[in-house]
Amino acid sequence: MARPDTCVNIAEKLAKVTEHWSPKTVLEANGLEFKAVKVKGDFVWHNHPEGDELFIVVKGELTIELKDRPSVVLSAGDMFVVPQGLYHKPYAAQECEILVMDPPGVVNTGAASSSLTADEEWI
Repeated sequence: MARPDTCVNIAEKLAKVTEHWSPKTVLEANGLEFKAVKVKGDFVWHNHPEGDELFIVVKGELTIELKDRPSVVLSAGDMFVVPQGLYHKPYAAQECEILVMDPPGVVNTGAASSSLTADEEWI
């Protein structure tokens, strides 16, 4: 586990991520976990009743489909918060590198049962 006063290089952490949709926690601060993720293709519709979810695109383009709202398209350098409880489905046509910020213990697929549900792992 990286301490809050430790320098974490995002590119180095993302280089260690080998599977799509399998977030790896890289840092914890203020009771939140920062996770490095590579994504490609469709994810599943899900929500997070335990808190908001912040997406930061490092490389590529990410579309976040939202229930009853227009989709949001994010490019490198863009950030977007999916409000607590809102159903959403991320999608990336090409591989995209992102950081996600969640409260500890949040499952990437929420309550949705899926083959894309990832185990919690630190890198």
